[in-house]
Amino acid sequence: MYRSKIAGIGHYVPERKVPNKELEKIMDTSDEWIVERTGINERRFGKRHEENTTILGAKAARKAIADAGIDASDIDFIVFATLSPDYFFPGCGVLLQRELGITSTEIGALDVRNQCSGFIYGLSVADQFIKTGHYKNILLVGAEMHSMGLDFTTRGRNVSVIFGDGAGAVVLQPASDVEPSEILGTYLHADGTHAEELAFISPGSHGGVHGQEVDFGFDDDMWKSIFVTQKMLDDGMLYPHMNGQLVFKTAVQKFPAVIMEALEKAGKSPEDLKILIPHQANLRISQFVQRRLGLKDEQVYSNIQKYGNTTAASIPIALSEAYQEGRIKRGDLVCLAAFGSGFTWGSALLNW
Repeated sequence: MYRSKIAGIGHYVPERKVPNKELEKIMDTSDEWIVERTGINERRFGKRHEENTTILGAKAARKAIADAGIDASDIDFIVFATLSPDYFFPGCGVLLQRELGITSTEIGALDVRNQCSGFIYGLSVADQFIKTGHYKNILLVGAEMHSMGLDFTTRGRNVSVIFGDGAGAVVLQPASDVEPSEILGTYLHADGTHAEELAFISPGSHGGVHGQEVDFGFDDDMWKSIFVTQKMLDDGMLYPHMNGQLVFKTAVQKFPAVIMEALEKAGKSPEDLKILIPHQANLRISQFVQRRLGLKDEQVYSNIQKYGNTTAASIPIALSEAYQEGRIKRGDLVCLAAFGSGFTWGSALLNW
């Protein structure tokens, strides 16, 4: 059995900054309202018709590959985590392979659709492949282009003010016996009880089965398409939905629990952590978790103020920035943790 490590890391965020004041011009909201509830000051939006989820992911991937000291042709497996894929199908994994110019090797590409916890789930999958000796250079990408699918009206403000675009990537390799770097463990959980409380429900093939109290405007004629209806268009049903209070209440329970699970399995305590990098969902959630675990300010990394919630990209972006800023060095104990749609949540503990 091998040990795995993060051998290279990189991130990319679009150039365009969108401060809260800009959103005030298009919906009934305010900078004060957004900051008070989320901690977000601005976010990044990609260039429409020039950038997409795959392109953002590729820009981050190239940085991670260079940081690992390898070539793109050395990658032998791809894991791509996102909730905003370019197409309904195929997934972004194969599109990334094409974008990087490594189709001739015909390596496998796996898409992970676990939304906010997608990077943690993807890391766990890649970790197992490395440990078993199946692959030697796995590219794991978390990327999002939220700005192409949000409701930028007052109707959608509770969701739309939160999200931003960006991508982060890592390269996983086997760890040598003489270095401290390794992934100590990953811990994954899910509970689908409240799946529709944080979801992008339509369009979809559900046919209203799990939302029968909602009139989707379906026609009973079995030969007519019910994938998208006029009522969905008219009533703004083709956008994400979030029960913010339930999400917050559940997140502040699951975050501390899954972080402590990782620490306890490794025989560690919060005091041993060099840094905690939580999914950047809401600054208030991160602050609550910090207080619950008794962590110092320097032990928790936050960049949601600059980028908003970039979902599957938030942890690798934050991890990459923390590394670039010198907040972590090889051998430091680092914990990654996420909670999101599904509900799904998880953590990873590693010696950087």
